[in-house]
Amino acid sequence: MTHQTESFQHTVRRTIHCCGIGLHSGAPVNLAIKPAPANNGIRFFRCDMTSGLHIQALMDKVVDTCLATTLSDNGITVSTTEHLMAALHGYGIDNADIELDGIEVPIMDGSAGPFMLLLKQTGKRKQAVLRKVLRITKEITYNDGDSLIRILPYDGFKVSGKISFNDELIQTQRYSINLTGDRFAKEISMARTFGYVEQVEELWEKGLALGVNLSNVIAIHWDRKTVLNEEGLRFSDEFIRHKVLDLVGDLALLGCPILGHVIAHRTGHTQHLAFMQAIANATDCWELIEMNKNGNHSVLDQVISSTKTAGDMIFPFFTPQATHTAISTSPSC
Repeated sequence: MTHQTESFQHTVRRTIHCCGIGLHSGAPVNLAIKPAPANNGIRFFRCDMTSGLHIQALMDKVVDTCLATTLSDNGITVSTTEHLMAALHGYGIDNADIELDGIEVPIMDGSAGPFMLLLKQTGKRKQAVLRKVLRITKEITYNDGDSLIRILPYDGFKVSGKISFNDELIQTQRYSINLTGDRFAKEISMARTFGYVEQVEELWEKGLALGVNLSNVIAIHWDRKTVLNEEGLRFSDEFIRHKVLDLVGDLALLGCPILGHVIAHRTGHTQHLAFMQAIANATDCWELIEMNKNGNHSVLDQVISSTKTAGDMIFPFFTPQATHTAISTSPSC
């Protein structure tokens, strides 16, 4: 098949504003998505704190994966980034500055749908710089108990997920998608986060999940057969679709698009981060390519680093301290 990656980098056409509450803090938060120059990447700014300090949305900035993906740098922290990052990636935004006046990205309705709608209404602007893409050339696998994630060579970005729960409502669900902007918007973006009612009650007792309500979370009934939300499910398999959404959002922290097929079974944010670190370390299993104007690609230098740890990271476009070795292999996927 022909991959769907656009050749040029994009940013939002104009500033987007929205407001909501934090899922865990319950506090109101205002958010703005602003245009940014090429090669800027996605950056988070806390406008309620010291001006000018920001967090680059990259995997080495992740400091917590319990219940959500939390980034921190320069003395500032932003939590629950995965749904917004998924929407930006799904819509094809490479560069944007995100400003918010609280610690959490607003949960909105528990999905990436509201962000996706705002992005589509605003539109995106092509920038005069070609995209860099991470092309998988050999399989990379990460195991953590019953959790498994692997990525295979593939001429596009495909995500396949599987979950298994011991209850009548969810049971075993599978979902696979060749990720394009249209398919992401229609099939994945509206899938909401979910949890068992008693788990939410336990979090409340610990002072967490203070923003949770039936308008932003699928609450699974004590009987494990139904949900408490009056409108029911948006998809019969909404649970696995949301897991795929979270995975797309976390993988966006690699800092550039991927050409590969990701297959995940029973994973969460912690496994997603470990998997990205496994990718970063497997320097013989990928190559950095640059798109060209007709949508094809050419191989750039592959970064080989035997001395840098995964914590130093190599994305986006790789650390300048790493040693570069030319790659002569032509793309075959």
